[in-house]
Amino acid sequence: MKTPLHYQISEYDCGPTTMMNAMSFLFSREQIMPDVVRHIMLYSLDAYNAKGESGKSGTSRMAMMFLSSWLCEFGKACHFPIDCVYLSGKEVYLGKDSRLTDALRCRGAVIVRLNYGGDHYVLLTGQEGEQVSMFDPYYRRRPFVQKDIILLENEPFRRNRIVPVERLNNEKKSGIYALGPTEGREAILLFNRDTQLTAEKTIEYFI
Repeated sequence: MKTPLHYQISEYDCGPTTMMNAMSFLFSREQIMPDVVRHIMLYSLDAYNAKGESGKSGTSRMAMMFLSSWLCEFGKACHFPIDCVYLSGKEVYLGKDSRLTDALRCRGAVIVRLNYGGDHYVLLTGQEGEQVSMFDPYYRRRPFVQKDIILLENEPFRRNRIVPVERLNNEKKSGIYALGPTEGREAILLFNRDTQLTAEKTIEYFI
């Protein structure tokens, strides 16, 4: 059974919440092993703020990179059908020849770090044309002033936002949901090997 994606419970836990949501989106509840949950929580919320307070700058890039590597090794050792790829810099964009777009079209999930009043992790779950399905773990009820961002409440297993590719690809650090300057970009591609579309499995991969 799949479970609904969930929201962060503090101002800081967008990183672990989004990683958990990636697991919920890709795998059934019965498939997710306790070690996966434990290690996500163990290695996230590691960043200190300017006052030296632990966790109050959320989850660092290094922690997310480590988690993606750990999940790959865990998958191999424990026969958990997950693949992860950590990307940074100029590889992180959506559109033609984009590894993010390709992952979404192959039934993968993509975690990205972007701007939402500061650095923030969200989950991308699909792309149709120039529109990207997103689950933002930061709960919001009011519609956005920005008319190109669509707020959804009725698809808890998949998305709660629809955001245009152009907005995500914005290189301005201050733009809402902008990936920002190229050199600071970060993404994790995640796949369930059993459901991932590949050239070997189906012709749909090429369409």
